[in-house]
Amino acid sequence: MDSNNLDNYCIETTQSEPDLLIELVEKTYSDMGYPNKLSGKTIGRTLKLLARIAQPKRALEIGMFTGYSALSIAEGMPNDGELICCETNPRAIEFAQSFFDRSAHGKKIKPIFGPALDTIKSLEGEFDFVFIDADKRNYLNYYEAVLPLVRSGGLIIIDNSLWQGRVLAPKENSDIAVNQVNRLIAQDKRVENVHLNVRDGLNIVVKH
Repeated sequence: MDSNNLDNYCIETTQSEPDLLIELVEKTYSDMGYPNKLSGKTIGRTLKLLARIAQPKRALEIGMFTGYSALSIAEGMPNDGELICCETNPRAIEFAQSFFDRSAHGKKIKPIFGPALDTIKSLEGEFDFVFIDADKRNYLNYYEAVLPLVRSGGLIIIDNSLWQGRVLAPKENSDIAVNQVNRLIAQDKRVENVHLNVRDGLNIVVKH
């Protein structure tokens, strides 16, 4: 069984994202470094569907990059929803904002520049939906920082949770951190979860 062919099959049989997101992907690859940081179609459409089901009024994204996942989440949110996005790359924020300005859902998105852990400390109130997709070494820190802010029944979604298979034999700090958060969540009585082998892994967590 060829996993790459299966991945491509899933991409082909998932309904397409909006044209603006397709353009965003193309421009990210042509204009930005590390374009592989994009979430991609299957993750983006999953985020949109989860947001459509959960209907979060207040959401948080840790690691916005060029805005693909932010626009995907915002697409599924109610019209009066707010998505706060943490990002440390000012060029990525400027790039993303140019697409937010062209989207009917862009008004829901509020990028904040700075280290996410500092931003999280400054936030008040509860969140219904959190998406974590930033530097892997801090995954456990991000999880512990956001969990108290998530309402009962709220979602935490962790991307790259398989970390290209490195979680099976973790060596680097990033490998160890991703494995640690996965192992913690599996035993965490504060939540329930399902860990999915979708693209590079998606750990979906619901707070009790």
